[in-house]
Amino acid sequence: MAEREKYILLADDDLEDQEILTEAILAHDDQLVIKTVINGPQLIRHLEACAPQELPGLVILDYKMPFLTAAEVLDNIGHDPHYATIPKVVWSTSRQPEHMKECLEKGAMAYFIKPSGQQELKELVNKLIAIKNNQAG
Repeated sequence: MAEREKYILLADDDLEDQEILTEAILAHDDQLVIKTVINGPQLIRHLEACAPQELPGLVILDYKMPFLTAAEVLDNIGHDPHYATIPKVVWSTSRQPEHMKECLEKGAMAYFIKPSGQQELKELVNKLIAIKNNQAG
């Protein structure tokens, strides 16, 4: 279970956003492991390939990805009890209330707007780590 507590799965098709968030998380805690995928189907395949003890301690989804939106991914994995205990959050440039509502209804614990500055990014990382840590163990 200790490995799960350190492992975050990030799904975002924007490689620059992946890098920015990964660097910010690792600056907060360099013991964390960040695994990345670039779309919903890759995330689903990744989860399906994991043994129960290998599942991530947090899943972060970009809303607007190719093939499946975050809401569609949440809908897909939300019916599987193996993934029920994994905290899932969405981070997106979309401020559309219907996107936020849909993701929260489909199992996201939170919906964050991608930050535009360093202080906002630090605050986001603090919130993400708190969500992950509150679900661990």
